[in-house]
This record gives sequence, C-alpha cells and structure tokens, in this order.
Amino acid sequence: MSPYQKNVMELSFSSLSQNESFARVAVAAFVSQLDPTVEQLTDIKTVVSEAVTNAVIHGYEENGDGVVYIRVELERDRIRIQITDQGIGIQDISEARQPLYTSKPELERSGMGFTIMENFMDEVTIHSKPNQGTSIYMVKYLKNHQQTMAN
Repeated sequence: MSPYQKNVMELSFSSLSQNESFARVAVAAFVSQLDPTVEQLTDIKTVVSEAVTNAVIHGYEENGDGVVYIRVELERDRIRIQITDQGIGIQDISEARQPLYTSKPELERSGMGFTIMENFMDEVTIHSKPNQGTSIYMVKYLKNHQQTMAN
C-alpha cells in the first residue's frame, strides 16, 4: 500500500454475541497491513470487542435481530474505526461515558467499555439518537517502528 493511499474495509454481521470475536479478528487482520506493534494491535482488538459488545448487549438488547456495521480506514499511520448499530440508542451519552456506569447491572457488566475505548484510542466520538442507533468513531495513530525502537 502506498503511504498516501487510503484502504477501506466494511463489514456487517448479525448482532449475536458470538460474532464479537469474528469482528475483533477481522479488524486486526486488516489493520495488520500497517505493521502495528503488538500493544497497538491488542488495543485495537480490545476496543473493537468493547464497541461490538455494547452494540449487541445495549443496542439490540441481545435479541440478535439487528446488524452491527464496521468500517475501518487505513491511511498512512492513522486507523479510523466506526462501529454502528441501529438499535435503541443511548439516552444520555455523557452519563454512559462515566466509568462504572452500566444500564444493565443485572448482567454484571463492568461499565468500563467507553472508558477502555477512550484510554486505548487517540480519539473517540459517540453519536446516538434514541430508537435510531449509535455510532462510535475511533482513531488510533501508529508510531513508526523505527521511531519506537529509537526511543
């Protein structure tokens, strides 16, 4: 891939919890083209897992009737990931972003999904409308291996 060429992957799948691992592996395989460090790849796999799990459990309430959409863009040293559902949406995004907040305490959820995404990615933006769904936009900038090794 030329250093200035944008490369895009789009993926959609049923909102079933067993598809979370598929999404994580598919995104990781695509992102591997940029030769990220093991730590960077682990961070990306983790945030994809968190965002897809949120869509399945909170967006569609685990009924499996919805679709989760993923779009990944690779460009130079930047990875953009968008994960979207057309589920119930988030009533209060600022409340949902608070550490330990969960709308499903009966499922023993940790309430750390958005906190993890914000800690592992360089940018996280959430758009949601009640009964129309949620889109999570995340950006990760990769450092060149040579720069990393020199430091």
